[in-house]
Amino acid sequence: MIGKTIDQLQAGDRAELTRVIADEDIAGFVSAVGDYNPVHSDPAYAATTMFKRPIAPGIYTAGLISAVIGTTLPGPGAIYLSQSLKFSKPVFAGDTITARVEIAEVLRERNRIRLATVCLNQRGEEVLSGEAWVMPSRRAIVYEGRRRGELAAMAGWPMSPWTWAAEATAAWGALGLALMGATSTARR
Repeated sequence: MIGKTIDQLQAGDRAELTRVIADEDIAGFVSAVGDYNPVHSDPAYAATTMFKRPIAPGIYTAGLISAVIGTTLPGPGAIYLSQSLKFSKPVFAGDTITARVEIAEVLRERNRIRLATVCLNQRGEEVLSGEAWVMPSRRAIVYEGRRRGELAAMAGWPMSPWTWAAEATAAWGALGLALMGATSTARR
């Protein structure tokens, strides 16, 4: 991956990535951010909604735009400043999503670019659209960092015990607060 500087960018430059959304991707995202809304993770509940099955969190889909910005346009070293989003259709496990960014404006004196952002499903339907402001790196950055599989292998085993410890601590804390609440209620 090579990060581009403001001098290498112009209006109309485009980049995209395509990804098949897997149940495991949705579950991992839900777990990572703690968005346990049952519309994302409970098939029985989701069946009672207008979607009839679990949907991916909208921000998960927006994350694909972040991946394009951080890996391709402008690429490594870029700083994501803001993003507006409109979610127009649900994304389901099994969907193929293409995230696309296109430079709409270049502000060289401020080292900023404005991007039109969109995600399309396998039928070419827009599922998300918006606009992003990004600050490219001031120097071209060549980065050959870790990819998805390498990160999972690297992060998986050492993080698990810490995750367990954090979850246990949170559970004990919640139990303690519940007991304190029950004690203070009993004293009244």
